[in-house]
Amino acid sequence: MRGSGGTEGGVGQFLAGMILSIIGVYLFFDSVIVQTDPTGLITGGARRMMGEGRMGQTTSMGIVFVPFFIAVVYLFVDAKKRWAWYLLYVGLVVLAIEILSRVRFTMNTKLSLLLLIFVLIAAGAGLMIRSYREQPRS
Repeated sequence: MRGSGGTEGGVGQFLAGMILSIIGVYLFFDSVIVQTDPTGLITGGARRMMGEGRMGQTTSMGIVFVPFFIAVVYLFVDAKKRWAWYLLYVGLVVLAIEILSRVRFTMNTKLSLLLLIFVLIAAGAGLMIRSYREQPRS
């Protein structure tokens, strides 16, 4: 029977490695905490330019919707306007950058659990890679 990578055997090793890796990746993602920062890349830059106290959070966040809003209005007026499509894409990119720049990842775990996670992922990857070699017949 042909196994992993077209070699003889190795399917059991591959499945065991995949299970170990999946458990390790699950434990890793389970220990990561996702939080948001009050200032993003674009609004944080605008706040620094205008002075920390003069520009409020609501005002600075609302400004990133302006290109998207204008593009949607003009696309409903005439969907053939190329500049409106480009403005829509720019608005979506600005919104994506602003949202992604606010995300902060922190990890809250013990060292022993972190080492176990790394061992599970590495052992699983090693077993999966080893399963691609020809297996000796017993």
